[in-house]
Amino acid sequence: MLIKCGNYNLDLGKRTHIMGILNVTPDSFSDGGKFLEPGKAVKQALQMVEDGADIIDIGAESSRPGAQAIDVEEELERLLPILRLLVKKLPVPVSVDTYKYPVAQAVLDLGVQIINDITGLRSDPPMADLIARYDAGLVLMHMLGTPQNMQDNPHYAALMPGLIDFFKVQIDYALDRGISAAKIIIDPGIGFGKTIRHNLQIIKHLDRLKIFEKPILLGASRKSFIGKILNLPVDQREEGTAATVTYGILQGANIVRVHDVKAMSRVVRMTDAIMSVD
Repeated sequence: MLIKCGNYNLDLGKRTHIMGILNVTPDSFSDGGKFLEPGKAVKQALQMVEDGADIIDIGAESSRPGAQAIDVEEELERLLPILRLLVKKLPVPVSVDTYKYPVAQAVLDLGVQIINDITGLRSDPPMADLIARYDAGLVLMHMLGTPQNMQDNPHYAALMPGLIDFFKVQIDYALDRGISAAKIIIDPGIGFGKTIRHNLQIIKHLDRLKIFEKPILLGASRKSFIGKILNLPVDQREEGTAATVTYGILQGANIVRVHDVKAMSRVVRMTDAIMSVD
């Protein structure tokens, strides 16, 4: 399973890949404010690559429950100074977490290879045409509602069938707009309009999304459902995250999006080693 991202070809069939999270926000739930300064952000990204990251995913707008949206200008003010340094220095693809067309266009102009759209191409209609024009990679994520209201009693008539229906529609839409099939990654959106039970069900039944024959990205790192189950603050959720990474890989995850790259790369390598033997 090969994903083409700019000059990079990621062979996701050989091993699980790691997406390192770089938040350049003052209010992200886990590490808000730590990497706003460009030098610190670049240093962190390079360290994550050294620790085993295959992709760096950078976001300038918090999508934690209840987070307020920021305008295009503010998002670009946070992103561009860092990306001007980052894209040239990193030996791995750079992904940007945005759902806004002007932001996506600006970062793609700088050489970003992947757009990670938490709205699954539903927020800004021209986004799909833009991604196709730049021949960029795309992460299609599922979210119920918006970050402002997604945790207001989320309900599904049937969770996994609902996710499957969503991805059927959005993958077809992406293809119709000219996005290459070899550039689409799907993400069920752990924590985005889901209860604790929903999150656990998605991880347990992740293999049902393999029907699309697309790489599956799992992003459960440090999330609140782990904290609620284990009664732990955000900085003590490494073991809980490791459990989601391991089970997710067993159920078909091809990419895991994590904060603690060094520790999770060890978890990934061990899980892949077990799965590789007869």
